Amino acid sequence: MLNSSLTTLKSLPLKRRLCFLLKLVCFVSSVLIFCEFFIYYVVIFQCRWPDVKGGAHMSEKETSASVLKAIILADTHLLGEIKGHWLDKLRREWQMERSFQTALWLLQPDIVFILGDVFDEGKWSSPQAWADDVRRFRKMFRYPVSTELVVVAGNHDIGFHYEMTTYKVNRFEKVFNFTSGKLITRKGINFVLVNSVAMEGDGCAVCRTSEAKLVALSHKLNCSQEKLNHSNKRCSDVEKLPTSEPILLQHYPLYRKSDAECTGEDSAPPEEKNIPFKEKYDVLSPEASQKLLWWFQPRLILSGHTHSACEVLHAGKIPEISVPSFSWRNRNNPSFIMGSITPTDFSLQKCFLPFESRVFTIYCAAGALLVILVLAHVQLLTPPFYFAQRLISKHKAV
Repeated sequence: MLNSSLTTLKSLPLKRRLCFLLKLVCFVSSVLIFCEFFIYYVVIFQCRWPDVKGGAHMSEKETSASVLKAIILADTHLLGEIKGHWLDKLRREWQMERSFQTALWLLQPDIVFILGDVFDEGKWSSPQAWADDVRRFRKMFRYPVSTELVVVAGNHDIGFHYEMTTYKVNRFEKVFNFTSGKLITRKGINFVLVNSVAMEGDGCAVCRTSEAKLVALSHKLNCSQEKLNHSNKRCSDVEKLPTSEPILLQHYPLYRKSDAECTGEDSAPPEEKNIPFKEKYDVLSPEASQKLLWWFQPRLILSGHTHSACEVLHAGKIPEISVPSFSWRNRNNPSFIMGSITPTDFSLQKCFLPFESRVFTIYCAAGALLVILVLAHVQLLTPPFYFAQRLISKHKAV
């Protein structure tokens, strides 16, 4: 049968065969271009910046001047040389690069925050491997001069507390200009960057330095907001900062027992929600969490690490948003947060990226259709109307 089909195919005119081959190439190319390029535009184009109070009544010029447009993402986990398979790297890094570049082009944010675990093997990578990972990161997450990129350290970047060293911390800080306790103020909005890995509370060298900077910054912010009763004495020589209540940016979430109360399609799977979190590993300890809340009294906390979405209230009034992973390697439905922020208010909106399962479904459907077309072309697959015609002929003959 195979020989007869090959004979049939060879007997077709050359022009017809070339025409069919050209159609197949166009079909395959169209599917590839859509799944690897255009689908990101189709999906992210549907995302819209959220409005803040008063924003709907402002002109476009007033809004752009007063509202900071921020994109927040987490846990990119660029694979390293030890555990990263080349195909896995190619697939997931292309997905993140296209997602990021498409989001920048369509949404044009003022600033982008990445909440740690930029790399997967930063905690043990050699200088050469680190340099290669940084080079790939800069290629994937390149950005225009109109946008600012701010990166926070995660445990996979500098190691868990027992792996963290001054060398690893300095290496990360040198590349990303990150320091725990660093204040970034944009459009009158205060953002506090926290090295949550250093919030162990055991007095290690990195921990002491980090906490000292956080305490000093807390004092400055409290003086600027006149929250100290005897501010005249303690704040007389302190640099005045914008009075906006700060937003904390960190990798580890503040302490919570589990993800049992988290909801939404990108929250943790049902089988994982009730697994208790381990202090100082999955979340900060209650003591470290209370310190940060007491020092800064933030109006919003943004964290990553769990790879799943969650929203909790601390002290009944301070919201914390856990941002899901940005990579297909950790989620079928990755996403990022779009924030419209002013000195006194904020509004957040989630933007989902293309689902990996949907991309695979498109490929499978296209592959099945391609097989059908080829079989029909070489007459191995009888067209339906021929099949019906034969049945009718047999029925008449009977």
